[in-house]
Amino acid sequence: MGFNDDIIAEFRTNDGKVGGNFEGAPLLLLHHKGVKSGKDYVTPLVYQAGEGANYIFASYAGHEEDPQWFRNLKANPDTTIEIGGDTVAVTASEVTGPDRDRIYEQQRSVMPGFADYEKRTTRVIPVVALTPA
Repeated sequence: MGFNDDIIAEFRTNDGKVGGNFEGAPLLLLHHKGVKSGKDYVTPLVYQAGEGANYIFASYAGHEEDPQWFRNLKANPDTTIEIGGDTVAVTASEVTGPDRDRIYEQQRSVMPGFADYEKRTTRVIPVVALTPA
């Protein structure tokens, strides 16, 4: 099993709680379908709870390109997430402008690593709202 597989298994065993690098961080499992392959994927991601939506960040640890899950969501925005022991149908939409900046600033304030990701890249890191369907 790989790194993400171990996190996914621990998440599902412990109703959304994991240890290691993600201990204490709000974590969800994002289900997404491959744009080209049509294959189903699950990716563990840190999220920020908001009113009416949860927010995820396409930081890709500061790489210059967007993560594949972000490209997959743009093509197939209707999906599901796992939070705690619940599976929830959601619709993904990119947040832009001042709302994006405000949400990302909140994320930087609670998890300073997100500021480091910004410094490593020239792209604007996308923020995605996951709104219950």
